[in-house]
Amino acid sequence: MTRYLIRRFIQAIPTVLLVTIVVFLMLHLTPGDPAEVFLGDQRSTPEMLENVREMMGLNRPLHVQYVDYMSRALQGDLGRSLQTNIPVATQIMLRLPWTIELAVTALFLTVVLGVGLGVIAALWHNTLVDTLAMTLALVGISMPVYWSSILLIILFAVRLQVLPAIGQGGLERLIMPAFALALVSAGSLARMVRSSMLEVLNQDYVLTARAKGLTEQVVIGRHALRNALIPVVTIIGLTFGNLLGGAVITETIFARLGIGQMYAEAVLQKDFTLVQGTTLFISLSYVLINILTDMFYVVIDPRIRYE
Repeated sequence: MTRYLIRRFIQAIPTVLLVTIVVFLMLHLTPGDPAEVFLGDQRSTPEMLENVREMMGLNRPLHVQYVDYMSRALQGDLGRSLQTNIPVATQIMLRLPWTIELAVTALFLTVVLGVGLGVIAALWHNTLVDTLAMTLALVGISMPVYWSSILLIILFAVRLQVLPAIGQGGLERLIMPAFALALVSAGSLARMVRSSMLEVLNQDYVLTARAKGLTEQVVIGRHALRNALIPVVTIIGLTFGNLLGGAVITETIFARLGIGQMYAEAVLQKDFTLVQGTTLFISLSYVLINILTDMFYVVIDPRIRYE
């Protein structure tokens, strides 16, 4: 297991480096000058702009800036925000609990809705129940996060006035953004669970369990569902990583002070250091989640061993 984990971490290094390079180049090649954003609306002279660029280190060649940033990042220093001069790591840690709260809640809703709809559709295969379940899953997949967020706000905050539209600090302010974030992933998961369950229900060991007189709950829960979830675990692991990325849109719409909203503001303000640090953090989190997902296979299926 140890050798496997070391190999996985080594394989992840090129991926993380590629992500940081692409983001670094995109930030520097897009229109806009961080120095002008930093100076704001005040009348700035060329000398003032040049002084700010020198202070931010933006007057150096791109490759020198990138190598310098990565060398400091490898030592745990993600730099300081160009706009606030606060360490990037500090800003991430301050915002992280709110994003984790949103992502974990959305993941819980994704699993409940996705697995529930998938199992129901498989057990009532080729019936009206199956059709309705898969129609709901298709609606969830087809609806962008920003659109479902707006619809939820209009329905529950404006029309019914039962939930607050924005902010954070309680379940009533968490349920809408979490549900909007979970819809797309739940639809994909439901289709995957349905397909996997249909394959498992026709296996010999399920037929044998039924022939032994076991109750349907035991057959489905202990024999069918557990084996059907083996390929689904991969989707769930990737889903959590996607939820962290999807929080950028959701937190911005619902005005939640998480990493996603901070990231969106940093892009608009051309805060290179903050964007790069946040991107590196999310990339490493995504890689770690994938490795933990592989390890969880052993818990579900003891036959799996990593040598």
